[in-house]
Order: sequence, then structure tokens, then C-alpha cells
Amino acid sequence: MTKQLGGRKLGVVSSHRRALLRNMATSLFHHERITTTVAKAKELRPFAERLITLAKSGSRPMVCRDIQDRVVRRKLFDVLAVRYKDRPGGYTRILRLNPRQGDNASVSRIELIG
Repeated sequence: MTKQLGGRKLGVVSSHRRALLRNMATSLFHHERITTTVAKAKELRPFAERLITLAKSGSRPMVCRDIQDRVVRRKLFDVLAVRYKDRPGGYTRILRLNPRQGDNASVSRIELIG
């Protein structure tokens, strides 16, 4: 029986999609908010929240696999993990914005809460 696979393809191959999510998560942790399309934001949310949960538990090798920037890694462990230590989940928020002018794509802002 054919099973349904989860996740959006975002119009790219799997290695590109993984790199895209890693780069977007790095930017999200660095700036604490980014503007992107709704589909990319919805894919980024569980990826980023999983990384914050790993940082809270102190699993440095698992986080280092996805976040290459040392400054962002330090911020993730020293600032964000401490900020969300009592929160059981739901570290991000997606806000829908007006459509993009050039191609009328639905745009959203994903940001860290608190």
C-alpha cells in the first residue's frame, strides 16, 4: 500500500530543501523574525522548534549538525534555551502578511515568541 509522505516539497530536491531549512532556521535564530512565504514558514516551524527543544536538553551534537554558525549556536544555547526553559513548546508564531507585489505570493512572518 502506498503511504502518504509528510512535508512540502517546496519545488526543490531533498538536499536543497534541507539546506534551505537549515539556512532559514539560522536566520530565524539570529534575527528572531524573518519574512518568507507561508509554505516555507509552515515547514520551518517544526524544524526550528525541534532545534530549540534539543538545545534545551543540551544535545549539542544534534544541534551542531544543522546550525553551522557559531554565533547563532551560542545564542541558541545561552539565550533561547534559557528563555524557553519553562515553556513546553510553541516557540514560534506565524503571522500572515499582504501578498507579495511581484508575483502575488502569500507571504508571512515567522518569529520567536517572547
